[in-house]
Amino acid sequence: MFIYSLRASTVKLVGVICVALTVLITLIAFVPTYAISSQTAGAKGDSTSYSYDKVKTAEDVVAFLAQFGWQTDASPVEVKTVTVPTEFDKVYAAYNELQKEQGLNLSRYKGKDVTRYTFAITNYKDYEGTVYANVLVYRNRVIGGDVCSADVSGFVHGFEG
Repeated sequence: MFIYSLRASTVKLVGVICVALTVLITLIAFVPTYAISSQTAGAKGDSTSYSYDKVKTAEDVVAFLAQFGWQTDASPVEVKTVTVPTEFDKVYAAYNELQKEQGLNLSRYKGKDVTRYTFAITNYKDYEGTVYANVLVYRNRVIGGDVCSADVSGFVHGFEG
């Protein structure tokens, strides 16, 4: 016959461990992951890998755009903090579709403050006007962006063009 006794401090310890495990599991389940470390895009059968993380400064954004073949001025035209809306209107929904084509998605960043870097592209072929690259960065990761013309009747497309 075995006799086992529990002290109140042992019961408290087990209770604290159970609560801590419950909180940890809840956090893992409900906190979104931001793991966009690389993107593979297949254009005409080839696959190219792009790095979307470790973007902390404007120089890092220039290096990010260089992956796609874009040359920019050394300094950005604008660096601004913008908030991704909590509800997407028609324009933002269409913009998010452009992001989804690039393998990105802004819907998981609704309500978040992100940094938008705008650079002038200097090597855009077959276009005489001004072309800008907008890059959205959240927690040192590129979460979206585009290449667009400054003209009213211009164009907007993803980083690859």
